[in-house]
Amino acid sequence: MKRIDRILEYIAEQTGRMAEEDLRRGGGITAAEIADHENMLRNNVSKELNELLRADYIIKIKGRPVKFLHKETVEYILQTKFKEKQIEAQSLDEILRPSEQVDPFHSLIGFKDSMRNQVEQGKAAILYPPRGLHTLIVGQTGVGKTLFAKLMYNYGKHMKRFSDDSPFIVFNCADYYNNPQLLLSHIFGHVKGAFTGADSEKKGLVEKADGGILFLDEIHRLPPEGQEMIFYFMDTHTYNKLGESERDRSANVLLVAATTEDPASSMLKTFIRRIPITINIPPFQERTPAEQFQIIKHLLESEGLRVNKPIRVEPEVVKALIGSVTYGNIGQLKSNVQLVCAKGFLNSIRESREELVLDFKLLPGNIREGLFNLGKNRREIEEFGEIVSQLYISPEGSHSLEEDVLEPPFNLYKLIEDKISLLKDEGLDDSYINRFITTDVNIHIKSFYNRFYNLKGSRERILKIVDNEILEFSDEVKELVERELDRKFSERFVYAFSLHLSAFLKRIREKKYGGKLVYDPVDEHEEEYRVALTIKDMIEYRFGIDVPGAEITYVAILLKSVEEERQGNVGIIVATHGNSTASSIVGVVNSLLGSSNICAVDMPLDVSPKEILEIIVDKVKGIDCGRGVLMLVDMGSLLSFEAIIMERVGVKVKTIDMVSTPLTLEAVRKASILDMELEDIHRSLKDFRGYNNMEASLTAILDNKVIITVCSSGKGAAVKVKEFVEKIVYDLTEKKITVIPAKIRELDKVVKEFQAKQSVLAVIGVKRPSDNSVPFIPLELLIDARGQELLRDLLVHHELPVTQANQNVVIKGLCEDGLKEFLTYLNPHKILGTLMKFVEVLERELQKDFEYAVKVQIVIHTAQALERMVIQDGLVYRGETGILDSYVLNAVNRASSIFSDGINLTLTDDEKYYICEILSDVYKTAPLKEQRV
Repeated sequence: MKRIDRILEYIAEQTGRMAEEDLRRGGGITAAEIADHENMLRNNVSKELNELLRADYIIKIKGRPVKFLHKETVEYILQTKFKEKQIEAQSLDEILRPSEQVDPFHSLIGFKDSMRNQVEQGKAAILYPPRGLHTLIVGQTGVGKTLFAKLMYNYGKHMKRFSDDSPFIVFNCADYYNNPQLLLSHIFGHVKGAFTGADSEKKGLVEKADGGILFLDEIHRLPPEGQEMIFYFMDTHTYNKLGESERDRSANVLLVAATTEDPASSMLKTFIRRIPITINIPPFQERTPAEQFQIIKHLLESEGLRVNKPIRVEPEVVKALIGSVTYGNIGQLKSNVQLVCAKGFLNSIRESREELVLDFKLLPGNIREGLFNLGKNRREIEEFGEIVSQLYISPEGSHSLEEDVLEPPFNLYKLIEDKISLLKDEGLDDSYINRFITTDVNIHIKSFYNRFYNLKGSRERILKIVDNEILEFSDEVKELVERELDRKFSERFVYAFSLHLSAFLKRIREKKYGGKLVYDPVDEHEEEYRVALTIKDMIEYRFGIDVPGAEITYVAILLKSVEEERQGNVGIIVATHGNSTASSIVGVVNSLLGSSNICAVDMPLDVSPKEILEIIVDKVKGIDCGRGVLMLVDMGSLLSFEAIIMERVGVKVKTIDMVSTPLTLEAVRKASILDMELEDIHRSLKDFRGYNNMEASLTAILDNKVIITVCSSGKGAAVKVKEFVEKIVYDLTEKKITVIPAKIRELDKVVKEFQAKQSVLAVIGVKRPSDNSVPFIPLELLIDARGQELLRDLLVHHELPVTQANQNVVIKGLCEDGLKEFLTYLNPHKILGTLMKFVEVLERELQKDFEYAVKVQIVIHTAQALERMVIQDGLVYRGETGILDSYVLNAVNRASSIFSDGINLTLTDDEKYYICEILSDVYKTAPLKEQRV
């Protein structure tokens, strides 16, 4: 049973033992109680509790300590049904008394103080008979205009002015400001033939928002003809679609608009006169110190939930964050909080800490300066001193993440972990990785400009091949077979079965299913055959088809052939002479890749080999998960330990000498990320000499080499995998390779035949070949983003030419995607070419080749600088200009002329000084460019 299921079962059991009086009095189960009873780490319990709350299985009773109840069991005991989802409350009585439901505006920080008048205006706009009053919300970027509009909508539902299914439609007028025709089509819809490309009639936002609220953000970007159509609609509640001459359509829509501009100077006066209520949202600096502190605490609580770790924050950090807010308001503060938490998270990984510690030295310079900007007078400074204290944010006591249009649709901390595991392939050292991660985080945390970011994982990759319905059905089948056969299957089974089922259904639809048994029948008394019969019934019921008897055989073979999920990875021991050499290597690896199945053995020169042998024997016993141990050693007696350890412990051990940090990184990556077997890791690392020269010696060609794909029938599913593999190999090598689809029963025979006349690079699919010398790539790893990396490793190992990606293309792609999310005033697509030219000129001027991460850092930093030039809010350089390298400064001055010539923007001297700081270290360490004749 999975950990999350055990926790849910325990909560349900304990909740069922409580009487109604106990429930109402605040009874419940704490995370500590669950951790003790189930022998789990408190951290892990909290993580699963948050997942169960999001899935609406449990109720969270807030307080000290936080308690949890099983929702369905509570409903049964109290004979009621909760309409609310993801319930968090101070007590059950709060949920059970609908008449005393909390006003939605009460969640707005400052609703009784600095936001009191605005809240009263918002309520009046909703309640005014008969349909409410159209409203304009005015405020700077990032003050929370969209959030306020959503609270108005929630208040309307709370007061029964809207029904539960009334729409709340959001539209940003800036998205189409340069195409008035398309903008009006979007708002009001169009009829067929209204303009070129209008092939069918389309609903507009007004029609979709009927009965609810249409929120028009950046309303000042609406062209005059659009404003006229909107105010006519406000007057009459009638409209026409684009292409219609008569206004004979009607809709009951409350319009709420927002702008960052002065309405009097940016909008038609006739339009403004028709909006009876204007609500001004104050900037962050005008909120009371207590509210500013509450806002930052709320943002930190959100990060605590996302990272699922406690956060300890020094008072100076809180003050600096509050003082760092300029034109960006709460949106900017949110970005700064996420940036600082991301750096704290990176440190917690490196130092193996269970909590994020945010101290003053962690802050970037621009945020650190916020401490000195805070407080315009002594009274304000004293007030902050009384309010702000050290914060300790616990994920258990934090509020759940409410739906937030500003909330990034990705887990920033998972993103960091993933990027670390990828960057080691570039061979970058610790400092470069930290710099790259910081740059990457800077891009992604600009979440309030981000609407479309999507991390594609393995399920997205498989969904390119099979339908979502088939994949979901395969998940159900996996649950069934695990229950019936009492075995755990990996995701490989889901992918294999979904591919097979997809091919089968296609053959049925095209009437190409032969109906003959491809294999000898499976014994009908075997458990797999019995389960296959159940699966046959499930397929017939779900897809409304008759399943031939041959298909039962195929499914039974699949159940017998797909390997069970294996626990743990190959263990790795780093053993070297010296007091701390091995520990240092393992420390670096854990910092970059996170904790894994690795340990260090330091060998002081005054300790005898016999003592070290005993230590290593104990380490092998502790680290082995049943798949063997790889020893990475430096020299001497350590090389002779392998046979002795295997004889004494009975664990398979392999040894590689000349240990180094890159060798250890590669070993951990192959063991924990690629899940390779001990023999495969050992074989692939014997000739490893670092990252920089791996591809330099690739001179062979792909002729006379094959890859074998294996699925149950050897036909439909295996052919799909074949096509997938061919494409990946071609992308890597720009050459074709022979890929042979094979049947499960004939796999070993096919491998043997091709081994006799050709070299088999790998078997890819659902079953490992009996010949352990042939590398095996499980199907789920192929579908996962790691599939390409695995194939790259195989090609490199067989000395095949792997195409180098154009570095500038990679950098350009990364930067353009990031700048789209980051820049507000500049067009990323238009400015990127100029930025890349700027980097090229700097390289030429300094006669240096910059590292990949440095190029990204320069592009992103300079883009920020140019944006600051647009809004005339450049940085002020606080360092000593006299110690800057004059050669570097002259190079920056010459390169910066590109901006004044090309896009009519000129960097200030202060901004150039900051670029010089970035380049100062690079100039000393970057490799010299080759001199060209």
